[in-house]
Amino acid sequence: MEDVNPLRSSEDRRPENGFDEIIGNSPALEFVLAEVERVAPTDSTVLVLGETGTGKELIARAIHNISARCGRPFVKLNCSAIPFDLLESELFGHEKGAFTGAVAQKIGRFEMADTGTLFLDEIGDLPLALQPKLLRVLQEQEFERLGSGRTHRINVRLVAATHRDLAEMVARKEFRSDLYYRLNVFPVVLPPLRERREDIPQLASHFVEIFARRMSKRIDPIPQDILDAFVSYSWPGNVRELQNLIERAVIRSNDGVLPNPLPRKNPVTATPATPLQDTFTDSTRALILRALRETGWVIGGPAGAATWLGLKRTTLIAKMKKLGIYRTSCQTDTIRLGENVEQEEWHPARE
Repeated sequence: MEDVNPLRSSEDRRPENGFDEIIGNSPALEFVLAEVERVAPTDSTVLVLGETGTGKELIARAIHNISARCGRPFVKLNCSAIPFDLLESELFGHEKGAFTGAVAQKIGRFEMADTGTLFLDEIGDLPLALQPKLLRVLQEQEFERLGSGRTHRINVRLVAATHRDLAEMVARKEFRSDLYYRLNVFPVVLPPLRERREDIPQLASHFVEIFARRMSKRIDPIPQDILDAFVSYSWPGNVRELQNLIERAVIRSNDGVLPNPLPRKNPVTATPATPLQDTFTDSTRALILRALRETGWVIGGPAGAATWLGLKRTTLIAKMKKLGIYRTSCQTDTIRLGENVEQEEWHPARE
């Protein structure tokens, strides 16, 4: 059966960079991919953050595919999908007779991923009792199977993901602070679909093509009024919701005409900022400021901040204005926060 991915690119440059399954070219997505390109060649732990349905596993695969570990194992485990009493065995394995029902030796996911990448999805659901053992593996790159005293050394790169606010969980003592800091070496925050609306028409057309082929149906191009409705919708379920609604529409289509699968009453209301959105904004601002300082506040050119960030010069300037980052004539760098930044005197540095 053909795989239906929530993100896939048609851009020529991405397949050779490992982004052949990523779709879209919105500034928000391009920023994420630039971050992925920076961290992938390293062996650093990556924490992928984002709402449900934003494509965190695809980003984890992209990190693996453009790293030196490409061609080695990519092993995944959803921490919320395994019962507590079996999760430790899934992670570290067990010996025969280690517990009731252990009728044979079992290899755990860490051992399976040796020399490759282990993707732990929904890491926020990892029980507190197992968190010290995970911390030890990350720090020491060694572990013991259940029921065995033999220590196994491994070489595994970890990519973890969650839709939960781990910092808030640490404050509530629901997640160990030492493990959080060990996981949060390089956070990558995926934008929700409502923050990359430019990508919606391309995503919708991709899903129509996939499901029409799968169901042996001929579907006409998506009517403009439906595309406009898609772009205006808030998409609380993100790309996964879009995928599911497109599948429903293809099922209900007649004579090649795609019906509008959205609810009839769909008032578009402003979505309040969430801690995760705040984290994305703060991370973006910090990265741009770092690039500006590293380049002496030069934006354009081969040695400018835009090149350093992997962005177009105009895109970087737009982001700086949106985030209220500008340089006054009397200060090295000043951050002004507010919506009407353009009304202030703004010196974007040497372009």
